[in-house]
Amino acid sequence: MKKTARILCAVLALAMIAALSSCGSVKLKILDSAYANEDYAICVAKDNTELLDKINKALADLKSEGVVDKIVNKYISGASADYSFQQNVASDAKELVMATNAAFPPYEYYEGSKIIGIDADLAAAIADKLGMKLVVEDVEFGSIIGGVQTGKYDMGMAGMTVTDERKESVNFSDTYATGIQSVIVTDKSKITSVDDLSADGAKYVVGVQQDTTGDIYATDDFGDSRVIRYNKGADAVQALINGKVDCVIIDNEPAKAFVATNNG
Repeated sequence: MKKTARILCAVLALAMIAALSSCGSVKLKILDSAYANEDYAICVAKDNTELLDKINKALADLKSEGVVDKIVNKYISGASADYSFQQNVASDAKELVMATNAAFPPYEYYEGSKIIGIDADLAAAIADKLGMKLVVEDVEFGSIIGGVQTGKYDMGMAGMTVTDERKESVNFSDTYATGIQSVIVTDKSKITSVDDLSADGAKYVVGVQQDTTGDIYATDDFGDSRVIRYNKGADAVQALINGKVDCVIIDNEPAKAFVATNNG
């Protein structure tokens, strides 16, 4: 998957990410080896099986119609988009409230005052299938599952990985994308592979976005004392630039965007 002008321009529009470019004296890179592979899905309250069934039916239709591929290709490879969503929603349509954390390009991020990205477009396409009006709420990542559990939000989409721990709290839809957890380091780092992090005697400190799978995996693998948590991925990357952590573990597509922005 290639970096594109579309993704770079959108990422540069984010204030937190754009701030990284001012630190261009420190170059960043992504390790060649992946840290982990994972599946992304939509979370729904356990007692809302009716909505889950509808979402899965909509996803199946959108996959078979090629819409999911079009959405992904728009944001990943820069393919032209020949679709539009939420154009003919009835004025009295029921709302479909989606919780997200809009600091995770290309899945969800701001373009001006609007939240766009793979998840935002896919949620809009699902809402159209259900005849509903999509409402997107930007919240802390760690509060998404709790909000879905209590019914504050109908569903959560935030590049969210399906894990056994999360499945204890919410149900997940069918998978709509596959993600990779990557490791970002500085170009002068002594960390040359993922194996270096778990080598005998390794004491490298890992930066992560709190409550993400990067946080969960790193804590399980390296222990709480070697993990520093940040509210946003951009904050973790800034800490790497400032020498407060030795690496950052984060999803691959945001990783590429952060590295491209910082390296100019």
